Amino acid sequence: MATTGSPTAIKRWIAFTLRRLREQSGKSRQELAEVLDCNVSHLSHLETGRNLPSALESDALLDLYGVGDRKEAFRELLRSAKKGKDWWKTPVFKGAEPDWFDLYLGLEAWARDVQSYDALVVPGLFQTPEYARALILAAYPELPDAEVRRRVDLRMARQSALDREPEPLRIWSVLDEAALRRVVGGPDVMRAQLDRLVHLAERPTITVQVLPAAAGAHGGLDGTFTVLDFPLDLVGDPGTVYVQTRLRGVYYEEPAEIDEYRQALRRLQVQAIKPEHAPAFIARIAEEIGS
Repeated sequence: MATTGSPTAIKRWIAFTLRRLREQSGKSRQELAEVLDCNVSHLSHLETGRNLPSALESDALLDLYGVGDRKEAFRELLRSAKKGKDWWKTPVFKGAEPDWFDLYLGLEAWARDVQSYDALVVPGLFQTPEYARALILAAYPELPDAEVRRRVDLRMARQSALDREPEPLRIWSVLDEAALRRVVGGPDVMRAQLDRLVHLAERPTITVQVLPAAAGAHGGLDGTFTVLDFPLDLVGDPGTVYVQTRLRGVYYEEPAEIDEYRQALRRLQVQAIKPEHAPAFIARIAEEIGS
């Protein structure tokens, strides 16, 4: 069980796992509070990620849930969560993105797999600096240039996950054709962005598909969404679905909700141009933009 990763994501995983284990055990928070000699609100805080359990509390809970053999792994996670620091919270990046985006950054940094449908723009993990800058300026034209640079730098730093050792982040991206034809930053910037997509698609850990306009109506017309899966799995963690608006991020973590998005994504993957043909399709769009 690997324990490296974002403290933000580890805290979320600990909370999620403790809640799932309790639900699977059939025990109520009141029952556990009596056994642990604590109040119900304390257990609630542990299961929502507001607080982390102590090592002794973690040991006791895992014993009660019948998974005492995972004690040391949990202790390692607790140490990582308490002592580690997310790189985007360091002074150079702190405040470069809104606070509500912190959780997504943590989940992305710790994810094993990211699958997405992107309806309007190329996703951040694939963006060139020039493309990212043009998007940021279009959305926030009042930002000082120094702040724009910080946001671009943070977005580029996220891409280090693509070269992470020993296991790079695996990505399966379905891009709407409209996102590729929207000329962001001018023809030169857009051609460079499309060229980067073509090269990224050559990596064994990255799958790129294009949903052509000719596909007509499809299950992604309600917008962009991302499905993240994680390396740790003790309770059948279904992953997380992330949907972003201008003012906040929305997370879906219930199995039925996540399954709905997974089914939608599978249908989009079937409708989209096959991965082996996508680079040529993208290259043709780049040529059209340049003509």
